[in-house]
Amino acid sequence: MSFLKKSPWLIHYDGSSCNGCDIEVLACLTPVYDIERFGIINTGNPKHADIFLITGSINHQNEPIVKNIYNQMPNPKVVVAVGICATSGGIFAECYNVKGGVDKVIPVDVYVPGCAARPESIIDGVVKALGVLEEKYKNIKKKDHH
Repeated sequence: MSFLKKSPWLIHYDGSSCNGCDIEVLACLTPVYDIERFGIINTGNPKHADIFLITGSINHQNEPIVKNIYNQMPNPKVVVAVGICATSGGIFAECYNVKGGVDKVIPVDVYVPGCAARPESIIDGVVKALGVLEEKYKNIKKKDHH
């Protein structure tokens, strides 16, 4: 992961959820799991983010917000859908206002299942996302050289 000598920055957004996955995302930041050991920093600014981590399903109200955050992120960027609601709509899938999982509105690179997703699974998903980010970066560099 040569280009990732810089710390990858992550932005977290919670769609419509029960907040179970959000609690597990926060657990990743505790000394027990310490996701920051990978150099990952949580940011609130999409213009600084490399990884878009989303929990919860997509509904009509949060769809434009999710698209807006995604569109503000610089390339290359990676989307990680955390929890069954983000991957497919989950328990809320049949609700009148729920569109489904994150991939209904933006492309998803890594799916992390679970209800709630365990911190180990979330960290594994973020590490996979770093690999995807590296590949996207290499592809951009190849295009620049042709």
